[in-house]
Amino acid sequence: MSDCLFCKIIAGEIPSSKVYEDDVCFAFNDIAPQAPTHFLVIPKAHIGSVSEVSADNSAVVAHIFEVIAKLAKEKGMESYRVVSNIGEQAGQSVFHLHFHVLSGRDMTWPPG
Repeated sequence: MSDCLFCKIIAGEIPSSKVYEDDVCFAFNDIAPQAPTHFLVIPKAHIGSVSEVSADNSAVVAHIFEVIAKLAKEKGMESYRVVSNIGEQAGQSVFHLHFHVLSGRDMTWPPG
């Protein structure tokens, strides 16, 4: 999607602090971290949010969670939070599926 911020990051049109990349997904540090460790993992294919996950693309989400587990182990993260906001009222500001991975501090509710 040509006007999507995360699609532009994946394409290299907007710089990011890359954490990980493979054929399916891309991970980068959040520009406004809410914890000492805070990165996002996004699919390279444009999926608007969790509400658009289907039988046709759910393998992408499974792969993303495998990558999150791998990165958490590599970073020595024993305790962490994974968050995905769906819709404006829930706090979604970029309408490209993404998972926030946060660690390094006590997490409170609500997140943030």
